[in-house]
Order: sequence, then C-alpha cells, then structure tokens
Amino acid sequence: MEKNFVDYVKICCRSGAGGSGYVHFHRDKKTAKGGPDGGDGGRGGHIIVRGNKQLWTLLHLKYRKHILAEAGQKGGNALCTGADGKDEILEVPIGTIARDFETNKVLFEIEEDGQEMILAKGGRGGKGNAFFKTATLQTPRHAQPGEEGVEEWKVLELKLMADVGLVGFPNAGKSTLLSVVSAAKPVIADYPFTTLVPNLGMVNYRDDKSFVMADIPGIIEGAHKGKGIGLRFLRHIERNSILLFMIAADSKNIIEEYKILKNELRQHNPELLDKRRVIAITKCDMLDDIMLKQMKKEVPTDKNPGNTKVPIVFISSVSGFNIQKLKDVLWQELNE
Repeated sequence: MEKNFVDYVKICCRSGAGGSGYVHFHRDKKTAKGGPDGGDGGRGGHIIVRGNKQLWTLLHLKYRKHILAEAGQKGGNALCTGADGKDEILEVPIGTIARDFETNKVLFEIEEDGQEMILAKGGRGGKGNAFFKTATLQTPRHAQPGEEGVEEWKVLELKLMADVGLVGFPNAGKSTLLSVVSAAKPVIADYPFTTLVPNLGMVNYRDDKSFVMADIPGIIEGAHKGKGIGLRFLRHIERNSILLFMIAADSKNIIEEYKILKNELRQHNPELLDKRRVIAITKCDMLDDIMLKQMKKEVPTDKNPGNTKVPIVFISSVSGFNIQKLKDVLWQELNE
C-alpha cells in the first residue's frame, strides 16, 4: 500500500502551440485573381484534468514528469481552418487539487466524477489572410502566426474523502482502532510514525449500515510548519465529515494534547474546526475502575458547532471496551 499510494506529483505541462494562419487567394478555372481565402490555424491542445471515481491514487502520474499536448495545424485554402491539436487528458481521483508550483496558488479542485478542468491552455490559432480583408485592403498578403503554448510546472495533490478522520499524535492507537473496526490492515508497531500513508477502512454498523474511516499519519506539535510528516497529510483531514480526536490514556496531559492537536488544525486551515468532533481516550485496558473514574474528571471540555458538547468515549481497541459505543456516537454525529 505504501509504495502504491501517491498523493503528490509535480509535473511539467506544455500545451500545444496554435497553428499559423494561411495566406492564399482564390483560384479556379473561372477566376484568375480571386479574393483572399486563407483559413485560420487550429487551436493548440489543452492539458486537461478529469475526475475519475475509479482511481484512489496519483501513482499513474508519478513517472510522467513531462506532459505534452499536440500543436494545432495551420490553416488551408478555401477558408479551411486547421485541425485543433489533440488535448492531453489526465485522469485523477476525486478530491485532487491543482496548484501552480511557482506561486503555490490553488487553481481548482476536482469534486465530481467526469469533471474536467484545463490545467494548461493551448495556444490560439493564427488568423488567415481572409480575416484581414477590408474595404481599403482587398488583397492582404499576411497572416498571423499561431500563439505559443505554455510551459509551466504544476502540482497535483490528493485529499482523501472519508466520513470520519482520525486525528492524534503518533502511537495514539489510530491504526489499531482502524484494524479492529474495519477490514483495513494498516502497519501496527510500538514506535512513532508507523503509519506513513493514509489508510481507509469501511466500518460496518448496525442494520447493514456503514461509514468510511481514514487513519491519517500522526500529527506532532509544529506539523503545520512542516515538522514530522503531519504537514503532508493535514490536507486529507479537510474532506472528512467529522474528526475523531484520539488521545492515549497514558498521555502526560490529555487536555494539553487536545489543545495542541486543535491548534495544529487551526494553523493549517481554521475551517477544520467548523467540523463536528468526537474525543476518544484510547488504551483504557491499562486502567482499573478507580483510575478510569479519576480520568473522567481530567478530560477536555469543548463545544461542537451548534453549541453541543463534544462527546468523549473511553475505549480499548485491544480488549474491545466501548468500541460499539464509539460506533454509535460516531453514527449519531454523522447524522446530526
């Protein structure tokens, strides 16, 4: 999965140049010196990005560093316009963002299957000499050259779409939870940054219902500035319906850890905090009843959009403690 999952590619796009206009005068067996009838050149090929719901990674573009579109054909006689250059179409998953590499400006986002957007525009075809005929200039002997295509570096980034996004420090138990509630098989080990790529899992709920959960690689303090590997994956959280904040029961300060996680999301994109949130205190199999009772007094208090209290669930993915309760809470929040 890690080798096959690619969510960032940088490509050099060169659109097609427009065809040149044609200089020609009408001739036939009845007309020795006819008027200008040179046609226009064809448009250069665009480089187009198209959404494809069957794709889930940008792997197929990883080794295509240069994307070239065809040039337009020159115009012909008898007012014939040259053929347009063939467009180069790049199929991408839903949720792909296109950026300009130089300015980092977001150009567009692909949100629907079949949606098409122009990434690099082809050059316009030049006008033939027939275009320049006027009342005072009856025999123009010039035509326009075609417009050059553009050559620019672009970046394509993928944002995964899931119902529930898991947010937490490394070793908070995100991958373990996903492996318990779905058929996903993320790598699980007792060291930070075990998860190097996002994992998606389908969570089965009551009465054959289901929802999608995404395990995002761990965030650390300063992730929005590029520390750790969180910055690269924070964008995946943007397309999740609700955020499940996961904090381990053995954390030194649960409230402070929650504040740090919220701050990293705020620094990356303030709109992330407009999403509904649920807090899960993980690894509760390490606590006895007395410790669990005490910990319930030391959890964060927060409000969701709509001024409702953020639900808190104590769970253990290892023992299965409160896993069904967590599913119930998540389902309820998804349907709010």
